[in-house]
Formats: sequence, structure tokens, C-alpha cells
Amino acid sequence: METPGCGEAGRQRGGVTVTVTGSAGDRHVKDAGAQTDTKVQGHGPRLSKASLFTLLSLWMELFPKRDSKNENETTRCTGLVVVHERRILGLHCSSMELHAGQIAVIRHGPRLMDCELYFSRKPCSTCLKMIINAGVKLISYWPGDAEISLLGGSSSLEAELDAAAAERLRSNSRPHISVLLHPLADNMQQFVEETSRRCDFQEKICSDLPNSDLFRMQFWKNRDEFSRVFLVSEEARHRDLLSKLGLETFCLEPYFGNLRQHMRDLVRVLASVASSVPGLEESGYGFYQKDSGDPEPPPRLSQEVIRHCVIQAQLLAYRTEDPKVGVGAVIWAEGHSDQCDGTGSLYLVGCGYNAFPAGSEYGEYPQMDNKQGDRHCRKYRYIIHAEQNALTFRSVDIKVNENTMLFVTKCPCDECVPLIKGAGIRQIYTTDLDSGKDKRDISYLRFGGLSGVQKFIWQRNPQTSEVAEQLFPPTRANGCVKHSRQEPEEPEMLFHKRLRS
Repeated sequence: METPGCGEAGRQRGGVTVTVTGSAGDRHVKDAGAQTDTKVQGHGPRLSKASLFTLLSLWMELFPKRDSKNENETTRCTGLVVVHERRILGLHCSSMELHAGQIAVIRHGPRLMDCELYFSRKPCSTCLKMIINAGVKLISYWPGDAEISLLGGSSSLEAELDAAAAERLRSNSRPHISVLLHPLADNMQQFVEETSRRCDFQEKICSDLPNSDLFRMQFWKNRDEFSRVFLVSEEARHRDLLSKLGLETFCLEPYFGNLRQHMRDLVRVLASVASSVPGLEESGYGFYQKDSGDPEPPPRLSQEVIRHCVIQAQLLAYRTEDPKVGVGAVIWAEGHSDQCDGTGSLYLVGCGYNAFPAGSEYGEYPQMDNKQGDRHCRKYRYIIHAEQNALTFRSVDIKVNENTMLFVTKCPCDECVPLIKGAGIRQIYTTDLDSGKDKRDISYLRFGGLSGVQKFIWQRNPQTSEVAEQLFPPTRANGCVKHSRQEPEEPEMLFHKRLRS
């Protein structure tokens, strides 16, 4: 039985999974993704679990660091997602002292038995031998540059020796070591781009700065940046890299072209999701306290770290089983000591998305929202909320003496507010567009009066709001300021054409 926080849907439709298995070749397996046309009522396509875990590993590689590595170092920062029985146990990234695989061994130890590990780069032989010895079930990695960089540098010979040792470990080990890249549903990229533009964070910006079109500006910036980090620009160089990684079969067509396309597609999806919550410097928006109730509040995170955690929740939202809207939630805790993890003193408590109960068939429950049909035909009494799944399937207990933080993509409803307070959550980072609203079947009346929990809401920074207005002044027509939301100057069809190119 799967846990709805991170598992596959009960009834599977559409999609194809490509599993790259080293030099042994590939195999094709059916995977689940609800293939709902975005033009009809209901939610759109879903990310497969392998795509979600891969995207999370790539995003963890970009976790904001307090200290940057020496540019001459050949060891590349690596993101890692630890999964057990389709439940995420850990989100990690390399630190100055330790590789991601080493951190996983320190953090989880014997709990790595039968786990699946998703790396943003092929782990080095030092990490690989330890995690193989821990009894993991599967090791998946992104088919780009390895953890010990093979793309030139003064230690290229050392990197090639390490790659050869890693390949020998792979071929003689029990766990399945491979590359898992799922072709996305036909309209997945367009769906993610459109829903990211309409999410609560962007809606808040558009209500204040109706003509900014900040999303599109952020998307092109993110796409270029992520492509430089995760993609090998020259095809010949990429083929050589795959050969050194032990993926010779995929240096040939059509495997090579398909692999490159799947990689580009996932990078574009990540760029879209990351653009839904623009940085403070670009937008003037951040997460600021709604009301101060505690005279001595817990230590605050930087806006960069907060944004990173919220985007994790945004990625989770694309695994939703809710036919109306996707919601994701991530719970992190702030420990008392830094254990050399790339996340500093932060460690993952739990994460989830809104879904039907575990083991349910997708069509067993009502799919209607509060604008459709009779009340007994609606979904709200059956859907488990993202916050509820994050608490139910948490990987560690919440400690009362530590700062535990919830990052969620929508305002918590009245059903979740008492759970959040009772669980010992001390801080919430979210939006408040629905706060104070009663939507008949679901209401948001309790959030504003929630006491004992600090609420940090997505809003304009008063110190930078004037800068934002200068960057995105209102459009004037015949001397009048337009306050309504405007369509971008570039036609949408041209935008989507560029997005798919």
C-alpha cells in the first residue's frame, strides 16, 4: 500500500516511463499520470513519482549556501532525495565537508535499507560503496556531469579513475543503479507554465502590479541558468560524458536524442515552478510576519531559504489527486547544531500533497467542487489535505524544543489549522488570499485568529515596494492608469511555441 504523500495514484492512465539502465540498454514501462485535458473541468496531468523525485534532487542541488565552494574544485554540489516505500525520508545536498551520499549515511544509517536514492549527479565511488553497503534498493542519477566532475579541470584523470571505479561498483552490486527519466505528458509543460502563472504567489503580485509579467521574465532567466547547471551544451561532449559514466548505449540514436529531450523538458518544468515564487531582489516580495505574538520569536530563515522550501512544496503539488487544485506542503525543523549538511541546521520532517486516502481507486470518490452538483457529490469530505499528509507521513517526530516550520502553497483551511497548532508547528510560510473566506464546503476563517504560531505571509516588503513600482510601473492609456490585469505583449501561442522549442 502506498502513502499518498509521495506515491503513485490508485488507477493509472497514460504516460510512459523510460528507464536507462547503464550499458545494458533500456526498457519501457507504463506509468500513471491522470491525463486530463486542461480545457475540461478538473486537474491536468500529473508528474510521475520518478520525475518528481528527480526534480526535487535537482532543486536541492541549488539550495542556498552560506559558503560557496572554491571555483577550482572538481567536486560538484549534489542534491539527493531519500525515499522509502514511496515516502520521502530526506532532502539533502552536499556541504563543504561532505558529499550528499555521505550525509545520507550519517543522517539515516541503517534506515537506508531498501530505500531508493535519487541523485542530481552520479555519486562518486566513495559515496557509492557506502550506500551500496547500506542495502539500498535503487540508486537513480541525472545523466549529466558526475559528482567528481568529468568536464575538464586539472584532475580529469582522477575523475575518470573515479568514474571507472563507480561503474565497477555498479556492475557488481545488488541495488539497481540507473537513470530514470520519464517522458512528460504531452501537455505537461504547458500545464505547469499556466498553473504556475496563476498560483497564489503570482496572483498576489498581479493584484499589486498588474502589468509586470514578472513570471515570464523569471522563466527565461531560470531556464538559462538551470540549463547551464544541469545540461551539457555540446552534444559531442555529452556523448563522451555518457560513455565515461557507463552509458555507452545511449550515445547512439534514437536513445541519445530522446535522453536529451527528456532532460530539457524536466529543466523547463523546474524553471516554470521556480518562477512561480520570484526572489526578493527581482520582485520586492517575500514572506513577512502577519502578526507578532511572541516577544522572542524563533530564529528567522533567510528569504532565499524560505523561497527554496516553498518551491519544494510547489513541486509536490504537481502530484496531486485533487481534480480541482494542487496543494503541496513541506515541514522542516531547525536543529540546535549544524551537522555538516548542506542545509545547515535544517532537517526534513515530512512532506505531502492533497490526495484521496491511500489505496483508493481514483474514480471511487466524488470529483465535484462547490460550484457543481449536490453537496453529497462533492470532493471535500474525501480529499486528504497536503498539510494532513505531511503530518501523517512525517519521517521524524516533531520536537517541542526546536523550531518546526510548515511551508504550504495555499492558506491552511479550518480543517487543518487545529492540526497544525496541535502538532507543535511554530511557524507557517504561505499565502493568505483565501484567509477569512467561507466557500461553503471549505472555509478559511480560523487562519487569521491562529495563536501560538507565527504566520509569515507572501507580501511586498515595505522597504522595497517603491523599487518594485519603479521596475514595473502601471501602464497608462490616454493619461489614465490601468489597474486591471493585462495580457503580455507577446501572444500566448508564440510563448508556448518558444517554450516547446
